[in-house]
Amino acid sequence: MAILVTGGAGYIGSHTCVELLNAGYEIVVLDNFSNSEPDVIRRIKELTGKDFPVAAVNLLHAPDVSRVFAENEIEAVIHFAGLKAVGESVAKPLEYYHNNVTGTLTLLGAMREFGCKRIVFSSSATVYGADNKAPFKETDPLPAAASNPYGTTKLVIENILRDLCVSEEGWSAVLLRYFNPVGAHKSGLLGERPKGVPNNLVPFISQVAAGRREYLNIFGSDYDTPDGTCIRDYLHVVDLAKGHLKALEYKGAGAEAINLGTGRGYSVLEVLAAYEKACGRKLPSRQAERRPGDIAESCADASKALKLLGWRAELGLDEMCADAWNYEKNNI
Repeated sequence: MAILVTGGAGYIGSHTCVELLNAGYEIVVLDNFSNSEPDVIRRIKELTGKDFPVAAVNLLHAPDVSRVFAENEIEAVIHFAGLKAVGESVAKPLEYYHNNVTGTLTLLGAMREFGCKRIVFSSSATVYGADNKAPFKETDPLPAAASNPYGTTKLVIENILRDLCVSEEGWSAVLLRYFNPVGAHKSGLLGERPKGVPNNLVPFISQVAAGRREYLNIFGSDYDTPDGTCIRDYLHVVDLAKGHLKALEYKGAGAEAINLGTGRGYSVLEVLAAYEKACGRKLPSRQAERRPGDIAESCADASKALKLLGWRAELGLDEMCADAWNYEKNNI
């Protein structure tokens, strides 16, 4: 029996595949490589010394998805696959709703057809609204829609999974709400390689450090925070990957939302300073206007993850930045 990892060649998916294989799981990767590189598969195999099937399949194509289940004995699914750029989702909402929501419905249909009722879903802290106060708790009331279409697709899928678990006996869905994954594998073989202009802070700083960008824009310096810049809960991608293994081991029925974060927020200037320490030099930055939709602080209450999964983050900001820089400098 194997774990199906949709989007397994992506940033978080690839690190999770390594942890799964090293823990003795068999896996099947499903990825259409629209936002990832096939070479990542080779790197996963190199790191683990293990082989596994790869299906170059789009979740929107139901017959192809069903064939993956027919050809493999799948006991559970970790579902990463989806479009994920916040800004792009605002410009292309129909594409995001179709790809993320319809793709998930197709996946769930195939799971039901083949009697596979366990799923770990890659959700996001973007499901929390502007009225929620940090640290965010899973019991906080959620908005009807997130601040952008990407986040709303996560909300919609969470609701679909809840309804499914209520309507049909035997389903288990762990809804993992990530905060801000950063860092890379210690080897430097796996890391974050966004296409186009990075939407997130650490990948952008990495490109400045590598000379691929001239300077970092700091969006807003007048927030109600100690240094005036936004505060976010950054989480090492390897810690996050290990959280998925813990979620697979969870035996509860029904749908359960669980935050994955450190519970500790860092400002933009603190992250920049930590990255400068990692790469050994000052990096150019400029003040810019606030971005629409940004909130002052986003931070997790991660106590539920410890209670239900026995999981907590182990790696700190210095390790996140050191590993991110190690990957960047080895893959320029």
